[in-house]
Amino acid sequence: MSECEKDLEVLRETFKSGKTREESWRRSQLKNLLRLLEEKEDDIFKALKQDLGKHQVEAYRDEIGTLVKSVNYALDGLKQWMSSKKAKLPIAAFPSSAELVPEPLGLVLIISSWNFPFGVSLEPLIGAIAAGNVMVLKPSELAPACSSVLAKTIPTYLDSKAIKVIEGDYSVGQKLLQQKWDKIFFTGSTKVAQIVMAAAAKHLTPVTLELGGKCPAIIDSLSSSWDKNIAMKRILSGKFGTCAGQVCAGIDYILVKKTFANELVQMIKFAIPKMFGENPKESHSMSRIVNKTHFLRIKNLLDEPMVKASIIYGGSTDEDNLYIEPTLLLDPPVQAAIMTEEIFGPLLPILTMDNIEDSIEFINAKPKPLAIYAFTKDEELRRKIISRTSSGSVVFNDTIIQYAADTLPFGGVGQSGFGRYHGKFSFDTFSHEKVVVRRSFLTDIWFRYPPWNDHKLQLFRVGFRYDYLSIVLITLGLKKA
Repeated sequence: MSECEKDLEVLRETFKSGKTREESWRRSQLKNLLRLLEEKEDDIFKALKQDLGKHQVEAYRDEIGTLVKSVNYALDGLKQWMSSKKAKLPIAAFPSSAELVPEPLGLVLIISSWNFPFGVSLEPLIGAIAAGNVMVLKPSELAPACSSVLAKTIPTYLDSKAIKVIEGDYSVGQKLLQQKWDKIFFTGSTKVAQIVMAAAAKHLTPVTLELGGKCPAIIDSLSSSWDKNIAMKRILSGKFGTCAGQVCAGIDYILVKKTFANELVQMIKFAIPKMFGENPKESHSMSRIVNKTHFLRIKNLLDEPMVKASIIYGGSTDEDNLYIEPTLLLDPPVQAAIMTEEIFGPLLPILTMDNIEDSIEFINAKPKPLAIYAFTKDEELRRKIISRTSSGSVVFNDTIIQYAADTLPFGGVGQSGFGRYHGKFSFDTFSHEKVVVRRSFLTDIWFRYPPWNDHKLQLFRVGFRYDYLSIVLITLGLKKA
């Protein structure tokens, strides 16, 4: 870590120089990042295929493409984001002015996860650069090929005295956390998040935690065949078609009314081979489980006797190829691990409700999720979901699209995380809005200073109500306390 400490000192000196505060530096780094994404596209495709078995179309949709979009959005908005905003002051302060000036936090640490190794590494990096910080990126060691590409390409394209990549396992992450940072941005599990927060507390370092949880999908009875067809595509994509279910904002389980459950199951069974082929393992349209440890974790969820008995589709596994078939389960025990832990894999429990409104109570009995999805045209049900539940986001009739929208903040609440990013929200996450106030010596509020008396107390009473007429009358003795 002595080498690491030297690197951090270089970063601190760079920040002190003021170079990263300049718009020209921020813009040049964002343009170079865009060039990296374009010129190293093939290397990124190969790494994602090697680590996660991602098809290049999925890789472009979920990682490269969203990043290209985000960089361009930041370039377009950078000048406005950096500009100060005027703030109003009361007439009592006249003549005066005030503004909010965004300034970079300083030295930031970004710890990313393995399921979207480029997306969740570079998306916060875009915000940190746009805000004018210096930074260290610690990619996940569980996606080694992707980590290696990041470590080799970032120093080539970006300012190595301001942006560094430090690879390593859990022990390297722990040692990094012992250093003093001005901001820590973490994407990962709740268990590791607790370690991050404990380390940050030592230096009172602000933290953004992007976690996960069990994101439910409420499926109301759909009437038209068009609605059903589109809904099935979006549900399957939001579960199996995005990193094989290894995604924090993906569907974890479905809640459906009992009378509609059988029809829903048949629709999903029919839709899976249409999307992933008769043999999804050979279609290359589904990613693989990241490693053997996670494979066995998911398989153990499935191997509980009462859970295994609830399988109604799929269930086959191939440990050698780290493949788990898209699997449907109908009413598994709610106390089983599959219903208490985040699944993070291609297993989809379907729980039946006597009434669809019961799903709200079911969701509220669990920790607040990162997202709630609901497929319904019932406006009353929509209002109830919005007003009676708490989650990072609520999406009606689609899945995961909130992640791709630059104009929407992405983040959780409660155990699903706190803090937010994407677009301007990433810039804000890595910035401090400094208050700047300018006063004149021309006028003064004479009663704000000691010595104190009842007369001044009365002036304060009307003053804090902005009752300027009463201030004048009391001062002239024309109004008594």
